[in-house]
Amino acid sequence: MTLSAGGRVGLAGAVVVGVAFGMARYAYGLTLPSIRQELGLSELVLGLVASATFAGYLAGLLLAGPLAARRGSRAPTTTGGACGALGAVTVTVAQSPWLLAGGAVLAGSAGGWVWAPYSDIVTRSVAQRQQPRALAIITTGTSGGLVALGGLAALSALGSWRLVWGGIALATVAAAVVNLRLVPRTTPVPRPDGRRGASSLARALRVPGAYSVAYFAVVVIYFTYAADVLQQGDLPAAAVPALYAAIGLTGVVGVATGAVAQRLGSARVAALCLVTVAAALVLLGLASDSLLATAASACIFGVGYMTGSAVLAVWTAELVPDRAGAAFTGCLVVGAVSSVAAPALAGAVVPGLGLGTLLVVTAAVSLLSGVALLLHRSATGSTAAPTAV
Repeated sequence: MTLSAGGRVGLAGAVVVGVAFGMARYAYGLTLPSIRQELGLSELVLGLVASATFAGYLAGLLLAGPLAARRGSRAPTTTGGACGALGAVTVTVAQSPWLLAGGAVLAGSAGGWVWAPYSDIVTRSVAQRQQPRALAIITTGTSGGLVALGGLAALSALGSWRLVWGGIALATVAAAVVNLRLVPRTTPVPRPDGRRGASSLARALRVPGAYSVAYFAVVVIYFTYAADVLQQGDLPAAAVPALYAAIGLTGVVGVATGAVAQRLGSARVAALCLVTVAAALVLLGLASDSLLATAASACIFGVGYMTGSAVLAVWTAELVPDRAGAAFTGCLVVGAVSSVAAPALAGAVVPGLGLGTLLVVTAAVSLLSGVALLLHRSATGSTAAPTAV
């Protein structure tokens, strides 16, 4: 069966984003308990390293645009593959906090390099009516990455946490090859100059930008500490990989985000995702010693997480169709800043609050943010209408 151009881009994007975002970006949280035990790191240091991984992600986001402007949108995706592979190999062999941090930062940067450029690739190669679905499919590739990450975690239970990172290195190389084979080179698109373009883009993205701040902060707290809180709850060792696999499997519903957003409106879908993530955080924080509650938390979180990230890609493309990549990047940048701050703050307050309380407080932030977005949408009407910038 021969895939169409859109099918090839969608498949390659799902694979690349799945590995870079679903595996390389979140593997640190999965392996954090074992890293703490083997390397003897404090909570503050572990939190700072977690923040540093998202700083690498932010750097990738900021550098992807200029590289795409010079070399085309496929170039950042290739660079992201190289960073992911090198970073994962470095973490695999790390024996010191500094080497661990360096590798984790490189691996974390992969998601920043690869995700946003696909918005431009899709808008240039896929028919407009099919773009929301294609963007949702690419973003939902993260679900497959999380399932694979759960499988690697189960394998590492037989050996070492380093097997997880070694598997990610191999998967990153394979994804890079798929990307080079299926995604054609694109001609560079010059970036608009001047403050006028930046200010008009910022005005168009005020609401999705605010959503990004809240969404990425609460999501990163869940991923950073989920494995840790499960181990403290005396659950079977298989609970941690099962949690990641459940998140990935239930997150597959994100492929329908484009259709749901067209029916309900992107702002409403985004708000409901924040409320859903809040429910998952409460379950994890209050009942982490219950296998049933933990499974429910993972399944609920998978839906909220994957739909929440997919709707951001759809939302920004709707609002700014002629600068979809720049719009998506802008929201991801503010989300990345939030992702950098959240783990560092959490690492500083965990010793005093405890993990359970931290997760409940984070849930309250997510819930209030979702309600505020729903009220804003009700007051202003639908925000889904495209805006030229």
